[in-house]
Amino acid sequence: MAEDLPGAGGAGAAAGSSDEPFPITSPLPVVPVSGEPTSPRPPREREPDGAPDPQAEPALPEAPPDTTATSSLAVQQDRTSWTQAISTLETDLLGGPRTLTRREMAGELGVSLISARKLWRALGFPNVRDGDRAFTPQDTAAIGTMIDLVRRGVLNEETAISLTRSIGQMTDRMVVWQIEALVENKISEEGMTDPEARRAVVGMLPEIIEPLEQVMEYSYRRQLNAALQRLTVRAEAGLAASAAGRDGSEDDAPLPLARAVGFADMVSYTSLSRRMNERTLAQMVQRFENKCAEIISIGGGRLVKTVGDEVLFNAETPEAGAQISLALAKAMSEDPVLPSARVSLVWGRVLSRLGDIYGPTVNLASRLTALADPGTVLVDAMTALALEEDERFVLIPQPPQMVRGFGEIRPSILMSGTGEGLIVD
Repeated sequence: MAEDLPGAGGAGAAAGSSDEPFPITSPLPVVPVSGEPTSPRPPREREPDGAPDPQAEPALPEAPPDTTATSSLAVQQDRTSWTQAISTLETDLLGGPRTLTRREMAGELGVSLISARKLWRALGFPNVRDGDRAFTPQDTAAIGTMIDLVRRGVLNEETAISLTRSIGQMTDRMVVWQIEALVENKISEEGMTDPEARRAVVGMLPEIIEPLEQVMEYSYRRQLNAALQRLTVRAEAGLAASAAGRDGSEDDAPLPLARAVGFADMVSYTSLSRRMNERTLAQMVQRFENKCAEIISIGGGRLVKTVGDEVLFNAETPEAGAQISLALAKAMSEDPVLPSARVSLVWGRVLSRLGDIYGPTVNLASRLTALADPGTVLVDAMTALALEEDERFVLIPQPPQMVRGFGEIRPSILMSGTGEGLIVD
């Protein structure tokens, strides 16, 4: 990017935006409704006044008015209103109409098309055609902010793209989560169908965008402060604490962070999901994730990610990880809706990148989850060694097991000892 700053030329595929206007099907045409076909009658002789006509057909009751045309008109008006609402909301969200092509935006930024495209793609948006006016001045300003950091030497190009990608991926997941939560609320609280709920959400978004933005900015700063403590201030102390029982030859020895890494996996999730409808399955997964997130937060840990029926979490000390693990196993076993969970915990060293964690410690914790019995917590020998002097925990050694990629492992079941453990509301 820095090399491209002087010029605005360059080749490459077009950059684009994933927030194209919602595809709206064209309004239904209003179909005129004709009456029943009739054929002319031959003239009849007129009867004397007051006398009934013996050939006359009996009078039929008046037919109710045909509402087909009225209904079609209502559909057309509803779709027009929907299109207008979407257009208004898009203008508000994007800060104005789309007036710039990708070449015009790159020209205003003073970079090549390739550099502009790299940042646009990092935000998670696809390409558009060369002549499409897909960008707003706000798009230019946002991308220009990252370019300015490179120009001033604060970041190099690779780091700027990585930071931009972090924002794009996190906000993409966040907005999908928020919209689906609002849709589910409309369905459960107001009895709407799914299409009705999605239209209703469009109508309510203007009212909640600003409050959500305020909370998001607050949360970003608060989370950044917490991460600063975790990943910088206390990192050295964690490495020193993890040195017990090690000789430096371990596979994870070069990795920079000491963490207690745990997995919690719902038992029989696959078979249960086959018997559930979409809404019931969604409610179960959401309940599982919400309960896990709450327990992990209370215990001072971090929920790294959720993958369907499984959560990955970490904590800064083996004791905190053990408290969280026991609370997770207990909560799932006592929940009237959720199945039991298998839980594992390994104290070791990890690499933290892209919001995720990597290394042998993570892999071993994943393997131990498959070996654990429902409702139990399984730990490895190193973790058992770190916890054995703490009266809050009881460790029950298990027979050695061969674990793929690790050879023979001597696991232990972790159980609660003295004290009340993690207090969950």
